[in-house]
Amino acid sequence: MNSGPEPIWVPTDADITGAQVTAFAQKCAVPRGYRGSSYLDLWHWSVDHLDEFWEALWEFFGVRSPTPYLAVRSGAMPQVRWFQGAQISYVGHVFRGRNDDDIAIVDVAEGARPGVQVRRLTWAQLRAAVVGVAAELERLGVGRGDRVVAYVPNSAEAVIGFLAAASLGAAWSACGQEYSVGAATQRFAQLEPVVLLTADGYRYSGREHDRRGAVGMLQRALPSLRATMMFSRLGTPEAAWPDDVIVWPAPHAGKDLCPVTVPFEHPLWVLFSSGTTGRPKGIVHSTGGVLLEHLNAMGLALDLAPGDTFFWYTSPSWMVWNYLVAGLLVGARIVCFDGSPTYPSLGRLWSIAATLGVTLLGTSPAYLQACAVAGLRPKEAYDLSALRSIGSSGSVLPPSAYHYVAEQIGEHVRVNSTSGGTDVVTSFAGGGPTVPVWPGELSVPSLGVALDSWDEAGRSVRNARGELVITQPMPSMPIGLWGDTDGSRYRVAYFDTYPGVWRHGDWITITDRNSIVVHGRSDATLNRNGVRMGSSEIYRALEVLPEVTESLVVGVEREDGGYWMPLFVSLAEGAVLDDGLRAAIQTAIRDGASPRHLPDDIIEVAAVPHTLTGKKLEIPVKRILMGERPGDAVDLGAVDRPDVLADLAMLAVAGSRP
Repeated sequence: MNSGPEPIWVPTDADITGAQVTAFAQKCAVPRGYRGSSYLDLWHWSVDHLDEFWEALWEFFGVRSPTPYLAVRSGAMPQVRWFQGAQISYVGHVFRGRNDDDIAIVDVAEGARPGVQVRRLTWAQLRAAVVGVAAELERLGVGRGDRVVAYVPNSAEAVIGFLAAASLGAAWSACGQEYSVGAATQRFAQLEPVVLLTADGYRYSGREHDRRGAVGMLQRALPSLRATMMFSRLGTPEAAWPDDVIVWPAPHAGKDLCPVTVPFEHPLWVLFSSGTTGRPKGIVHSTGGVLLEHLNAMGLALDLAPGDTFFWYTSPSWMVWNYLVAGLLVGARIVCFDGSPTYPSLGRLWSIAATLGVTLLGTSPAYLQACAVAGLRPKEAYDLSALRSIGSSGSVLPPSAYHYVAEQIGEHVRVNSTSGGTDVVTSFAGGGPTVPVWPGELSVPSLGVALDSWDEAGRSVRNARGELVITQPMPSMPIGLWGDTDGSRYRVAYFDTYPGVWRHGDWITITDRNSIVVHGRSDATLNRNGVRMGSSEIYRALEVLPEVTESLVVGVEREDGGYWMPLFVSLAEGAVLDDGLRAAIQTAIRDGASPRHLPDDIIEVAAVPHTLTGKKLEIPVKRILMGERPGDAVDLGAVDRPDVLADLAMLAVAGSRP
C-alpha cells in the first residue's frame, strides 16, 4: 500500500504528542465523535464532517463574537455563507492575550552598506503604532467598506498599516514597490481607494531604489485618494517628498486599541491574481474566513505558537506576505525582511535565521537549489539549532532539495512544501508535525480541504496526473471578485470546468498513501518564485516597442523543479533580434511590468499562434514545451498558424529547453 520512496523525515513520539494538531484531535474525540488515531483519520473526518470540524476549530482557538452565529454553513458552492450572524475582529484576535514586553515583529532591511538594519517591536510598541496610524486614518474619514492601498516594501510599517486599516473595517490591498506604476495602477484603480500608504523607496541587492517619483505618478493615477501617508526607508528629507504627503504618524502609546467588529463575510483584503487576459483579477476575502483558515494553517499545519520566530521571504505583492502576518494570530514573532536573499552573499537568509533564532524559515525552491548548486553548507557556517522547519512555496520543490535540507541544513529540520494560492490565501496541501516527509511530495491534504485529483471526465484518479479540485467549500474561498456584480467571472474562473466543484488550475498526482505530487500550473498564469503575474501585463509593457509586433510568454515547470519562462516575439519587417533589441525588451518589461518577471530567453518566431477567434495559444504552447504533441495539445484545425506550433515542438524535442 505504502509504495514509493522512503520518508526522509519521520516524527518522533515527542513530535506527535507535543503538536497542537494532536491536542485538537483529542478535543474532537468525545464531544464530536471523532474516533481516529492518525492525521489522515483526522483529515477524512474533517471533510466528511465539515461543519463539525470548523466549529471545533472555532472553539479550539477561542474565536470570539459578541453575537451568536445561526449556523456554521449554508448554501452550496459557489454561493456558500459561513457563520452567519457572527461579528469578527481580525485585529482583536491578533492582540488578544499578548505579553506587552514580548517581541512581535523583527524588521530587517538592507543597510546603506553591506549588512542589515534590524528593528524590534514589542507587542506594546506594535499596538501603539497601530493606534497612531488608525487615528490618522479615522481623521481622514476612513471607515467600514473603504479601501486602503499600500505601495510598500516588506516592512513593519506594512503590517502596521494593514492592522490599522482592518481595525476600522476598511479593506486592504498592497503590492511591493518593485511593481511599476502601471502595474500598481492596474490593481489599485479598480478599488477606488481613499488612502495610499507608501515609502520613499527600498534597498535591494546593494542598490537604493528611490520611488518618490513613482509615488507621485501613482497619486495622480488614483483620483479617489483623499490622502497619502509616507514613511522613510531611505532617509530622504521630508521636504523632498511628493506634494500633499502626510508624514507617517507617531505611535499613540497612551490610547487603547478598540478595533471594530464586522460581519463574518465583511471584506478583509483584496488580493490580485492576474489572469492571461484583461486587467488583474481582484480577489475579495472575508474577515472571518481568513481568520479561521489562518488559525488552521498557523496553529495546526505549521504548529506555530508563542515563542516561535516565523520568517518567510516574501513581498507584499504575494499572498505569502498575508500568510506571514498571520503568524501574529497565534502569538508567533514574525520577521519582515526588505532586501535581497543573495546580497551580499547567497547565505543571507541562513544568516538572518541564525541571528534571530528562526524556528520556521520559508523560502523558494529556486533559493534552495541555488544554495545546493553553490555547495553552500548552512549547518556548518551558521548556528541553525533553533530551526525546526523549512517552508517552500511558489513552485515545485524537487526531491533533490529535500535531500539537500537533510544533509546540509539538518536531519532534524522538517521540509514543509506547500501548494495553495492567492485565490484562497492558504494551502490546499503541505506537511504537518505528525506526518512523515517523502522527497518530492507534499505529505498530506490540509485539514478541512476536500482535495481530489480528477480527470477530464470528472472521475477521481490516483497515481496518475489529474486536475486539482476541491469538492467542498472552504471558508477562505473568495466572497467574490472585485467588480463582478453578478458573480459570472467568479463562476467562470473556478467552477466552469466542473460545475459546483472548484478547479484550481494545478496538475497533481495523489499517491496511494494520500501524499500529493504537484506538477505545476495547468493554466497560463506566470508564477515565478510564487509571485504570479498575468501575461497580459508583459504584453502591455512591450506595446511601446515598434520592433515587436506581437509576443507570447509562458512559464514552464521543469521536472527538476526549475522554472523556464521564454518570451516568443514576432518582429516588424526589417527588425532584427540583436543585443540592442533584447536589451530594449528587457527594459520595457522591467519598467512597465516587473523586474521579477524578466524572461529567461527571448526567441523570435514567424508569428504568434492563435485560435481562429484570435486568442493566443498560451496553454497549448506551454503543454507543447512540456513535451506534448501539438495535435494533443490543441485542435490544429482551430489554429491560424499550426506551422509555428510544429517549430515549438522541435524546440522541445531538441532537449536544450525546457
